[in-house]
Amino acid sequence: MPGNLPRSAVLWVVTCMERPESAPMIRKLKGGQYRLYSRKKNPKTGKRRNLGTFKSRAAAMKHERAVQYFKRAG
Repeated sequence: MPGNLPRSAVLWVVTCMERPESAPMIRKLKGGQYRLYSRKKNPKTGKRRNLGTFKSRAAAMKHERAVQYFKRAG
């Protein structure tokens, strides 16, 4: 297992790597935190929306799953 990520998170990352259009946009910041960005770019600005800043990559991935759930479940 890479790092201390749960097995489900690792499998989810591998699946997203196979389909890059559905991969979460998580970037590491200079301060060591991770930021989650929206998958789509804003057509007017060409930038992605900030969906939150997290202390760990696992926390960012957990929030990404919650975002996707509420997009569908309302």
